[in-house]
Amino acid sequence: MLCHHAESNELSCYAKFTKIDDYLLSGTFMSNEIAIETYQSLLDEIRNTIQQTRLRTALSVNAEMILLYWQAGKMIAERQQQEGWSAKVIPRLAADLRHEFTSLKGFSERNLSRMLAFYKEYQEDEILPQPVAKLPWGHNILLMEKIKDKEIRHWYMQQTIEKNWSRDLLLNAIKMDMYSQTQTQLKSNNFNTTLPATHADYANEIFQDQYNLGFLGITEPIKELELERRLIEKIKYFILELGKGFTFIGNQYRLEYNGKEYFVDMLFFHRGLRSLVAIELKIGSFKAEYVGKMNLYLSLLDRLEKDENENQSIGIILCADKDHLDVEIALQDVGKPIGVAEYQLLLPKDKLQTLVSNELKKFELIDDEQGGGDP
Repeated sequence: MLCHHAESNELSCYAKFTKIDDYLLSGTFMSNEIAIETYQSLLDEIRNTIQQTRLRTALSVNAEMILLYWQAGKMIAERQQQEGWSAKVIPRLAADLRHEFTSLKGFSERNLSRMLAFYKEYQEDEILPQPVAKLPWGHNILLMEKIKDKEIRHWYMQQTIEKNWSRDLLLNAIKMDMYSQTQTQLKSNNFNTTLPATHADYANEIFQDQYNLGFLGITEPIKELELERRLIEKIKYFILELGKGFTFIGNQYRLEYNGKEYFVDMLFFHRGLRSLVAIELKIGSFKAEYVGKMNLYLSLLDRLEKDENENQSIGIILCADKDHLDVEIALQDVGKPIGVAEYQLLLPKDKLQTLVSNELKKFELIDDEQGGGDP
């Protein structure tokens, strides 16, 4: 009877706990919405901590490895100077190190020679410059071999760290001479003064100074609404011209505030920037008053449309022509991020030739399929 009584109590307790679980899950004790928000907050905190720890660990390991390579290069250089050894010591060192540390990678003959060069390159520094220690070994060697000017090299290092470039992306940036382009290119926007540094750099990469709308096939003057209509008809091509990451929200997008209505010509969202992007179309040359109107639209978008987890809205004034100095003075004291870009309605000669060539190939293919070729 005692056992039976204990068993009965156990079952009774289990039933009570089951009811309590049901009670909690039903949301009677605490609303599901609050519980989910609280849990999500905890999950985000732990996730961010894990990611930050991983990053710190990876950076720490990388910095130690770079320092090790620098020290190895230093020891080789000092012994060569003291003993008068030639470069022939390096193959022997590589073979002995491989024999001693069978699982150790990175100490090949070629890499030891690079360590020696690496040390000589930075031997005047009491400690390794911070960007050098942050970059992987392959990035450092690429920069050392391709960029001799240390100031320019430092610029590429900073860009690589900020934009998380792979070695291939870094090589492409060097091949494109991106440093020179950024020094000479005049940006018709105020992104650097209105956006956080990394956000501004990204926006400068995404938004061009000129867009080609040759796909519209416009050969005669048109009004702004007609230009907008044609862009909407071929919105897929327009998004391709704008670049990756854009999502079209709508045209003549209505904003209502204080009993008044406002309409944005075209509204997009960019996934990478996490920003609404308003585009105003102008068939003529840039005018300073366009900036004030765009500034108002961005204020309304930030107030009425922007979500809490999104960044501030960005505006692009797309016009037929612009003078950089006029744009610069118009944007000087504006607090919202605004860019001004030109558009072309005709294809450049090289693109036109490619287009014609592709169309001819399509025609020849169709002709062959229909039996119109030579017998």
